[in-house]
Amino acid sequence: NYSAFNELNLSNARSENESYEDYKKRLKQNKEILKLYNTVGRDNFKEMFPGGVQEALKTSTENLGEAK
Repeated sequence: NYSAFNELNLSNARSENESYEDYKKRLKQNKEILKLYNTVGRDNFKEMFPGGVQEALKTSTENLGEAK
């Protein structure tokens, strides 16, 4: 059962332990992710992110860390 947004915080509310800068980054990121999802559709999104968006974000962050 595929869930593209599993473990992704899509809430517009700011968490207690979340800085304002992190909150604004998360809102912008969520907006871009949802825009892409609505543009390409569920099936294409599933092909792009087979493990879900959260897994892709983790991999991307790890790759950025290795590049530095």
